[in-house]
Amino acid sequence: MSEDVRLVAWVRGHVQGVGFRWFTRAKALEIGGLSGFALNLADGRVQVVAEGARGGCEGLLDWLQGDDTPGRVDGVTEIWDTPRGGYDGFAMR
Repeated sequence: MSEDVRLVAWVRGHVQGVGFRWFTRAKALEIGGLSGFALNLADGRVQVVAEGARGGCEGLLDWLQGDDTPGRVDGVTEIWDTPRGGYDGFAMR
């Protein structure tokens, strides 16, 4: 049985105005079993919060760090925690 986790990631680069949050949500839905959100921050980064099975969250993080994202990702900082719940699906904020 897979452990449920909480991933919080901050994505730096040219990630606003390029559909990044939409594609992040689509990827989370494709992976399945993840809840959370993607949010544009005032400093130009995108914050991604995902909760679910560790494997699903790791898959989303791999995608965030990969070459298949829209725009240009210069780096991703992540922290792992225990799930807090309270999310209804995966949203763009």
